[in-house]
Amino acid sequence: MAGKKQFDVGIALDAAMVRFWRAGYADTSVDDLSRATGLNRSSLYSSFGDKDSLYLRCLDRYAERYGSKYDQALSRASEEPLQAVRAFFDVTLQRIADPDVPDGCLVAQTAMAAPALSPAVAARAFEALGRQHARLRNALNAAQLAEGDAEDFAVHLAAVNQSLAVMSRTGASEKQLRTVTDISMRALSHAFHARS
Repeated sequence: MAGKKQFDVGIALDAAMVRFWRAGYADTSVDDLSRATGLNRSSLYSSFGDKDSLYLRCLDRYAERYGSKYDQALSRASEEPLQAVRAFFDVTLQRIADPDVPDGCLVAQTAMAAPALSPAVAARAFEALGRQHARLRNALNAAQLAEGDAEDFAVHLAAVNQSLAVMSRTGASEKQLRTVTDISMRALSHAFHARS
């Protein structure tokens, strides 16, 4: 349409997502989002709705982007379960090491801030955490780990994965993060060997 400024929705969402990720929902104002995206307030509202609506779109974008990487990592769990879980952790460790994105995890920090958020935003974060748990449980079931063990390890591995994000925000080194995952991998390896 003539006279109307065009913009790339994906680029604007990525900029908003990084701003929310870096500062958190409560400490990100609409003016901050306007500066980050290059859109004025009225363009933000007309394109994305209110702050909650934009945050939900950013959460979905984040969960989809990294969720597909986790799915790919776990896709060979039935043939190579330990390598698949190691690859799952590598997705998180690579994200943490990426200088182009903030430390931590947008979903984890949203879940931690849930009491101060709208019910819709908190629910979306909890859904994303639930998908992480289900993704791990399904992979471990496909690898034929005993049902109870698959559930227990899914809970454990999802918690470890979120702890990596929290630890990265407090300055933990890559070596420390790898030590955490190595201990979990040893426990999982033991469970698989005990099964046979």
